[in-house]
Amino acid sequence: MTDTTPAPETTPEGFRAGFVSFVGRPNVGKSTLTNALVGEKVAITSSKPQTTRRAIRGIVHRPDGQLVIVDTPGMHRPRTLLGERLNALVHDTLGDVDVIGFCVPANEKVGPGDKFIHEQLAQFPRAKKVAIVTKIDAVPRPVVAERLLAVSALGEWEAIVPISSTSRIQLDVLSRELVQLLPVSEPLYPREMTTEETVEARISELIREAALEGVHDELPHSLAVTIDDIVERDSQKGIIIGKGGERLQRIGAESRAQIEPLIGRRVFLSLRVKIAKEWQRDAKQLGRLGF
Repeated sequence: MTDTTPAPETTPEGFRAGFVSFVGRPNVGKSTLTNALVGEKVAITSSKPQTTRRAIRGIVHRPDGQLVIVDTPGMHRPRTLLGERLNALVHDTLGDVDVIGFCVPANEKVGPGDKFIHEQLAQFPRAKKVAIVTKIDAVPRPVVAERLLAVSALGEWEAIVPISSTSRIQLDVLSRELVQLLPVSEPLYPREMTTEETVEARISELIREAALEGVHDELPHSLAVTIDDIVERDSQKGIIIGKGGERLQRIGAESRAQIEPLIGRRVFLSLRVKIAKEWQRDAKQLGRLGF
């Protein structure tokens, strides 16, 4: 009798695997880049600063290696206990990764915020450093060249790569460069796995993403989702719900449109908004919300 059991997959010689994290000012496109490299949405995105709250792992599978991208909150000056805990999370993550990708947008000049973050990278000598100029499809080529020169002047880099996540320009070049900087290793995750996030956590984030769109700057840190929306003040509850519940209905429709493909069936989504006074400064409530 012939054995038809398929042979186990073997890891190619020289295969590399390890951890990468992207840093940069708010809205430079870190989460968008993570999603583009993974090939699916594992991290929510928003025009609001400090949208990312947790370390989210997205896994990129290549023939020559496996990139585990750890998407973290942005570096910032904390004003609350939540801010302090987010900064501590970023610091702990960057201390463990193999490569740090420093992101600078092509449509903005290199400024004090970029220089401040670049200086902080000296705290993480273990990680190799790569500069990534994002959003190159938003400006003419001469401007991209100016940004590349400005980033080069900041310091020494293993590589400088201009990319566009939305237009998928040079993403393969970037992933190849990142893999080459990782240690030789067996794959760290099965090939079918693209994230460690549970379905429940991804649903919560999709609802929060929909809630953040179209509101003013006060809300991003004041909103958490535990399959409920939690805000800090009565005025914010009104913002989330909207006139006659219109905004809450839109939040439900937009998030449901992304949740249903994620779990592969239709869902009934019941949203309620609760007030949690000063939860960003309350250690007990932060712990209950997972921070």
